[in-house]
Order: sequence, then structure tokens, then C-alpha cells
Amino acid sequence: MKKFIFIFSLFVINNSLTAQDLNYYLPDSITYNPAIPKPKDIIYHEVGEWHVTHDRLVNYMKAIAAAAPERVTLETMGFTYENRPQVLLIITSPKNQMRLEEIRQQHIKLTDPVQSGSVNIDPMPIVVWIGHSIHGNEPSGANAALVSAYYLAAAQGKQIDELLENVVILFDPSFNPDGLQRFSTWANQHKSKNLVSDPNSREFNEVWPGGRFNHYWFDLNRDWLPAVHIESQNRLAWYHKWKPNILTDHHEQGSNATFFFQPGVPSRVNPLTPDKNQELTAKLGKYHAQFLDRIGSLYFTKENYDDFYYGKGSTYPDINGAIGILFEQASSRGHLQQTANGLLSFPFTIRNQFTTTLSTLEGAQILRKEFLQWQRDFFKNSFSEAEADTVKAYVFAGDVIPEQTNLFFTMLLRHQIQVYALAKDITIGGYSYIKDVNFIVPVQQPQYKLIKTIFEKTLKYKDSLFYDITSWTMPLAFGLPFAAVSSKVYNKDLLNGTRGGIHGGGFYGENQPSKYGYVLNWEDFYAPAALYELQNEGINVKVATTSFHTLKDYPADQGTLFPRGSIFIPIQQQVLSSDSIFQIVKRLAEKNKVLIKSVKTGLVSEGNELGSSRFQPVSKPSIAMIVGPGVNATDAGEIWHLLDQRMNIPSTHLEPSVFNRVELNKYNTLIMVGGTYPDLNKDKLKAWVQGGGTLILSEEAVSWAAQNGITDVKFKKTGSPVDSSSRLSYTDREQIDGAQQIQGAIFGADVDLTHPLAYGYNQKTVSLFKANKVFMEKSKNPYATPFYYGSKPLQSGWVSKENSDAIKNSAAVIVNTVGNGRVISIADNPNFRAFWLGGSKLFMNAIFFGRLIDAASGRTDD
Repeated sequence: MKKFIFIFSLFVINNSLTAQDLNYYLPDSITYNPAIPKPKDIIYHEVGEWHVTHDRLVNYMKAIAAAAPERVTLETMGFTYENRPQVLLIITSPKNQMRLEEIRQQHIKLTDPVQSGSVNIDPMPIVVWIGHSIHGNEPSGANAALVSAYYLAAAQGKQIDELLENVVILFDPSFNPDGLQRFSTWANQHKSKNLVSDPNSREFNEVWPGGRFNHYWFDLNRDWLPAVHIESQNRLAWYHKWKPNILTDHHEQGSNATFFFQPGVPSRVNPLTPDKNQELTAKLGKYHAQFLDRIGSLYFTKENYDDFYYGKGSTYPDINGAIGILFEQASSRGHLQQTANGLLSFPFTIRNQFTTTLSTLEGAQILRKEFLQWQRDFFKNSFSEAEADTVKAYVFAGDVIPEQTNLFFTMLLRHQIQVYALAKDITIGGYSYIKDVNFIVPVQQPQYKLIKTIFEKTLKYKDSLFYDITSWTMPLAFGLPFAAVSSKVYNKDLLNGTRGGIHGGGFYGENQPSKYGYVLNWEDFYAPAALYELQNEGINVKVATTSFHTLKDYPADQGTLFPRGSIFIPIQQQVLSSDSIFQIVKRLAEKNKVLIKSVKTGLVSEGNELGSSRFQPVSKPSIAMIVGPGVNATDAGEIWHLLDQRMNIPSTHLEPSVFNRVELNKYNTLIMVGGTYPDLNKDKLKAWVQGGGTLILSEEAVSWAAQNGITDVKFKKTGSPVDSSSRLSYTDREQIDGAQQIQGAIFGADVDLTHPLAYGYNQKTVSLFKANKVFMEKSKNPYATPFYYGSKPLQSGWVSKENSDAIKNSAAVIVNTVGNGRVISIADNPNFRAFWLGGSKLFMNAIFFGRLIDAASGRTDD
């Protein structure tokens, strides 16, 4: 009998750890509408039995909307890179569904400091955005969305009726559809009938790059502010369409943890976030604690995670008059995993996520008026703070690099920030900002705090530990000259109507084929895209290694001064006819918004004639990038995105095992980003470089190449933060060691503007983003360090004294000659998170002009 009881007990325990029907998740005191399909009816398995794929998740959301139209409206926000729909369910009472637009308009009015006083919040529903699994391999959130959607559509009784009457729920079942699909496929294809819980099993160890990222291997939870990616852009449009009061962000953490909910570490809250925000976050946290206590789940708060970087889903709402809530559930990764806390099942992780969805809605309903009042107060207070701020506006130049300016404009507009043309010339900090073609952003507008976080530089911090980056000054990232306009300079006469961008580029010349050639301005952002397409058409081109001034070629022409790096397209000795080339250059000028000018003669008024040896042939790049295990996926993804999405340039992605066995002679450019490369054949790589290849290295790949004898780069060492004879408390270790990490700060690199790697730049300082401890010594060759850090390079962000000393007077970029090839070592990440457009030109120069650099003389080869 005892044996039977023991076996039965094991059966019950095992069943509780594996597949569960809905009763395991749902409150037992509620009745449910039988007309509403259960998840299993649509996805063909119980919730948590398998990992739901994105297509089945969407199918269930559609089924819910079809079955409960009085409660649920389904919207499609847009589509991902892989054309998966981003769906949003709007769930509320039948009465509210009938007046959704009226409710939405009320919420928009509540964020207007001028009109919000007239809004009566007493009968007004609160708006709550429930968001799931922005990291695709943190799937308990998206799988919990199945349970939450069923509950909100099917639950019956006074409790749910009151909830839906007082709350409009914007229900986002998957922040990252492409990543979720990738991970669910992995987890499901490795599931055994008899669940395996050994963490070493393949089920729990995805192949590179894993399901965390979107199609281009980006972490979408860092993209709320820059909004580079289509998923973020689609979501932000709906966020600002509704202006929610609360947004939940359901994540997963390490398997040996429990459950985290905010507030985070108090000392790591961004100073722009008001204290009231943290007070409301803590109030809401009490409901999470109560609900998790009911089911006996362990949790923690005010540890590990912070509220500093505004590009995350849990912090972006904080600077938009709302409350962002981060949930972090210990991850089962697969279906059942052994952890330090015992067996962790997938259904258990789902139940905790569903439970905190209920706690959020309960707290939102009870604290409804307080949250609505806070939203109104936030924007009113922001308006008052702007009025008292000594900085009255920010001005930035838009005429030098028009397309970078337009991308910056677009980002500002996505965040509902008003931008004006500058009405008068002004000079600040020695830089002249010209009316009509330069722009101004007054701080006196509802998005005051968002304007501050986009433009301000930060050098003082309460804490020295950070979960993410410490600075993100956007004009520096975009490579735009900018300045704060003080109250002494500012007046409304500087504003000249709202603007949405600037038109750059275009074809200049007579509307007929030139018999001599055309010149492409390399300063334009998309010039590399135009150059590659010219080469792809079979057109031979040359790069100018000196500046030159063309003659007046037609009546309206005044001649044009073209800088180093400009691309000359001769007509003679081309395969294509002059008519064909004419049509191509006109099309490319318009398509890429680049300046291409027709020339009738090789004579110039300044500089070298167009037939000079100072114009050198540019070969078409054939690019491969090393990817795979050990490689930083986001670094690689940033380059993939730059080449594929922005520049329309293909690149081959080689895993080390493929690299080791294939012929490399089809590639003239290889790229290696941060990471480790233990399985890469270094001898084969070095031989390829010696044979004439261009190797572009960034971050830790720079160290790897030096350690393996491919370059002779030397590195600076950092000092110790403590004296070796000191006796310290064990508990001080985290703070001391953590402060030595460089999470991400901005440094200004001095530039040799005559160097091919600097072609297209017109400022002597280029801002680069550093999030590593690669400190290169300057090359002994005086011409081989075209980008370098001076004695005071820090522009914004936190860095310890020890690391600061190492960065000072170090090299940012070094060029090595290896045989007939070149190795370009870039200590930092010039393409950081794809919004660091100020570094894009450096990287594209390395691709197109790296083969021309003579590291011994500092000049291009004759």
C-alpha cells in the first residue's frame, strides 16, 4: 500500500510539472463563457505542454476577437522583417468598446499641459498595455498571453465586469514575433516524451544566435528610444496613439533565480524620472506580492535591475507620464529544468506571468484615479520644469549631412517632439548655426523630459553600477553638431514653423549625358549605397585622395568644391554607354539622396585634375563576416543591418567551421566583431590577409588578432582600483569590481581628416561609443593611427578613473600592413545598436578604401 501511495505521489508531482489544463492557471472562483474557445481548441495543445509558435499564438488571438467582439478588438500594428503580424488586442467592456475613440482622445488630452485641466478623470478608464516576451527565448510571457486572453474574454461575473469597465487593456501577445518563432521551434524540436531536466541537454542550449533577438540579431528591448527597427516603430506608433498609464514588460532571467518585479535598485533610477513614478511603482508592487503570495511563489524586488536607460520597455513609459513594470521570471528555457530551487517547469513559469498580469490589472483598477492624475501632473510638471530650465532649446545642424539629419528628425517625430527651422543665424561654442537649413527644438513642450534625455550630456551619477549603458546623447550618436541654447540667447523669434526634415542630394547638371564624367559627394550618408550600386552595374569608379574644385560647366553652375573621398565616374573606358550611365547616376542620386554632379572637363580651378593619379580606382567589395558561437550576435547584427538595410550591400556570413574549409579568394574583405574565436584557423586568416585581403576588426576581435600574431597592436593596462595591501569588506567587492566595467559611454576621437578612413568627415572630432576594455596604444608609425583619443576624450557617460586613464591618449583606430593586405583595428563599436550613425562612415570607408591605405606612408598607394 505504501508503495502504491509513493508511486501515485510521484505521478501527481510529475503531472504538476508537465502539461496542465487551464484550471492550473485560472482563478477557481470564476465561471467562463463556454462560447469562447480555449487555447487547446486553436493551438492543438495545452498551454505549457509545448512552446506556442507565433503563428498559432496569432491564430488564437484572432479566434478570441472573433468569439468575443463585444469585449475584444484586434488590430494589426504592422509586420516584422520576416512579415509576421504584430497584433494588438484592445480588451475592455462592451460599453467602452462602443466609445473607444472618445476614450482614446480623452487620454491624449490628458497629456496636453494646456488642455488636461478640463478632463474629468472620475469616470475615465485607465489604459494598461500588457506586453510579452520582447526576448524571443524568454517565452513564458507570450505563452501566458494565451491564458490571459482567454481569461479576459471568457471570465464572467461582477469582478471581471468591473475590471473591464474601468480598464482599457492594450494586449500585445508578442513583442518579438520573429525571435519567438525561432525559439519555439528550437525548444519543441528537442522535447522528449519523457521530459529531460538536465541543464546540459541540447534543449536548454540553443545554437547561435538564439531566439533572443529579432531577424537582424538585435535586442529589441534596447530599441524603444532609438526605434531603429520596424517592430519598434510599429509599436511606438500605437503607444503614442493611446498614451497608456501602465506598461508591463514580461521577461525571463536565469533559471536559478525566482521572480522579480519593480521597483529596481533605488540608486540607479534615472534622475529625470520623478519620485512619484517610483512611489506608484511600489504601490503596484504590493499587488504583485499579494497575488504571488497566494500561489506560494518566491520573488524579490529592489535588486539587480535598474531604471536608468530609457530605451527599454520598462523605462520608456517612465519618461512619458506612465509607469513601466519589468517582470523577470526564472526561465525553464525548455519544458522542465533542474535548478538550484528544484525542478522548474514551463507551466509554473507561465502561471507566475499570468498571475502578475492579474495583479497589474487589479492594482490599475483600484489605483485608477491616482494613475490618471499622475499622468496629468507629469506633463504639467514637465511644462513647469521646462519654463524654469536655463536651457530653453537645442539647436542642431542639418545642412552638412542631410540624410543623417532626416533620420534624426524621424526619430524625434516618432516621440512626438516638435522641431522648428531656425529663423536666425546664431553662433554657440564657436559653431555657426545657419537659419532655414539648421534646426531648433524648444524644450517648452509636453515631451520636455524626453527632449532632455535625447540631447543632454551626463557626467555625474549617484551610482557606479549599471544594468545597461550610461549615456546615449543622440546628436553625438548621429554625428550632428548641436548645442544647448540658454535663456540669454533664446527667444521665440528663433522659431520658423515646424519642419519634418531636409531635402539632400540630387543630380546637378544639364539634363543630358556628360561625355566626360560625374562626381559623387562622399559626405552624403548613403553615398556607399550609391557607390556599390554603380560598381554592381559594372561601372568603374575612382576616389579622390585630395579635394578639388570643378569649373563652371553650365550657365547656372558656380563650380563645386568636392572634398577628399569624392567618387569620380569617368565616361571613357566603360562597358556601358554614356546614355546608360547618365540614366543610372540620375536614378541613384534620387534614390539614395546623394549629390552627383555632371562635369564636362577634367580641368579644375583648385586641386588635382580628374585624370591625376590622386584619383585611384576603387574595387568592388566582396564581404564576408565571421559569425557563430563565441561571436557577439548584436555586434554582428548591427553590421548586417547597416549593410543590408541601409546600404543594400550583400555580405556572406561564415561560421568558423565553414571558414576553415572553404576557399577565401572570392572575398576581399573580412569582418570580425567582438567575441571569441577559439576554433578559427588563424594561420589561414593571416595568409589570406598577406595575400592582399582587408581584415576589419572591432572590439574584442582586436585583442584576439593581436594575441594570435595577426597584428602587432599593443595594449594599455589599467591600474587597480584598490591598494593590494588594503583590507576590504567582502560585501564591497560587487561595488568595486562592478565600477570597473564599461557599460557604455561616449568618447570623442580626434581625426586625421586627410586619411582614407576619415573620408566624408568634416569635423575634427568624431564621437564613438565604448562598451569594452580594449585600450590600444598608439602605433609607433605616426601615420597609422587616424583616429585617437586625446587627454580629455569623455563626452558623456560613466567611466572609472582607472579606465579613464587608460582611454586617455589611446588609439581608437590603427591600420597595420600585413604582407599585401591591411588590418584595420577599431577598438570600439562604430555601429552601436544601429543608431550610432556617426561611426557608419568610418566603417564603410574601411570596406571601400581599406585596400588603398599605405600604412607605411600614410598615403594611398600610387
